[in-house]
Amino acid sequence: MRQAGGPVSTRQIGEVLGLDTGVRGKLEPLRGKLTKLADRGWLHKRPDGKFTARL
Repeated sequence: MRQAGGPVSTRQIGEVLGLDTGVRGKLEPLRGKLTKLADRGWLHKRPDGKFTARL
């Protein structure tokens, strides 16, 4: 997240992690994990669905 320099989508994170981003079902568990991290204050979830690192 910090290396991206800006908001990133779940698809972009999945690509970096080597997930099959062409299948939506592969990204939903990742989206859930990112949302949990946002709920706990580790990340910030923007209204457009992208994530940024908390500063």
